[in-house]
Amino acid sequence: MNKNYYAVIMAGGIGSRFWPVSTEENPKQFHDMLGTGQSLIQNTFSRLEKLIPKENILIATNKKYKNLVLEHLPQVNENQVLLEPAMRNTAPCILYSALKIKDQNPNAVMIVAPSDHFIENEEEFVKNIKTAFNACEKQDILMTLGIKPSNPNTGYGYIQFENSEKAIKKVKNFTEKPNFETAKQFLKQGDYLWNAGIFIWSVKSIIKSFEKSLDEMCTLFNAGNSYWNTNKEADFIEDNYGKADNVSIDYGIMEKAENVYVLPVDFGWNDLGTWGSLFEKLPKDESDNAIINAESVFVNSTGNIIRTQKGKKVVVQGLSNFIIVETKDTILILPKSDEQEIKQISAVAKEKFSSI
Repeated sequence: MNKNYYAVIMAGGIGSRFWPVSTEENPKQFHDMLGTGQSLIQNTFSRLEKLIPKENILIATNKKYKNLVLEHLPQVNENQVLLEPAMRNTAPCILYSALKIKDQNPNAVMIVAPSDHFIENEEEFVKNIKTAFNACEKQDILMTLGIKPSNPNTGYGYIQFENSEKAIKKVKNFTEKPNFETAKQFLKQGDYLWNAGIFIWSVKSIIKSFEKSLDEMCTLFNAGNSYWNTNKEADFIEDNYGKADNVSIDYGIMEKAENVYVLPVDFGWNDLGTWGSLFEKLPKDESDNAIINAESVFVNSTGNIIRTQKGKKVVVQGLSNFIIVETKDTILILPKSDEQEIKQISAVAKEKFSSI
């Protein structure tokens, strides 16, 4: 394996739209959401390990999830776990990881990937990442992966690219989640891709971009350059990380940089952001019901997703297109059409039931 290849797995999110399975104490990346026998973070690590040496895979997470990371990934050591003492969005975390990696290997190229995505064709994914790594080793560019859209989805950001015969396209602009009519127009034009939130670059290129666009953040973190990969790193981060601006990598760097490129890909991607998106990727029975862990009987019921503790027996009659989720102490039942309200529902439940 190429010793210059590195990865950063972003694993600090709460995953509130997967409540009641995903909670602030134990979020979705640490659950077997797909019923595969592996948690999402384990799936992500295994996927990246096919191309990247396991000792070069870092995990960025909130400090309260340190033990969960080490429990799910016993093959990593503590120096591979970047602990964020405060939530400051993606830009500070990525700068921190890039500086830490550069201290280990100034010639490194790195991928930044979420911990909770579904990727169907992992061989194609690895092939695409290798293509991106090769480009970033040779050129001062920032790259992202763009998913070929299958429908006018309003839940994703979009990337417009310049048409060319080359596999890697120059990015024209980024668009935040559009309305339905705008998304339909994007698909009709044919020069738009879904933004997967997966980034590839050399550590030299991304640090250079931070110096240009977020110089105050660079000054803050560069004060720790003598501490990276030493026993003083954790104390420096604890004292300084919370001083960084709360800004995303998209807004802080990608939307401002002039050297941004996208590789259009098609490897069966889903960001697994909601119960509905999970339903799309799960196997179904003859009535289009998806079941995780449960033993189920359906009567006149179609299009439901059932997720319970292992071995639970569930009988459903006369329900269609519902989400039914059972945990140790909570049961959630609601129409799939209302899944965007789960955040509000969980807040109401927590106020009513202090033990949730």
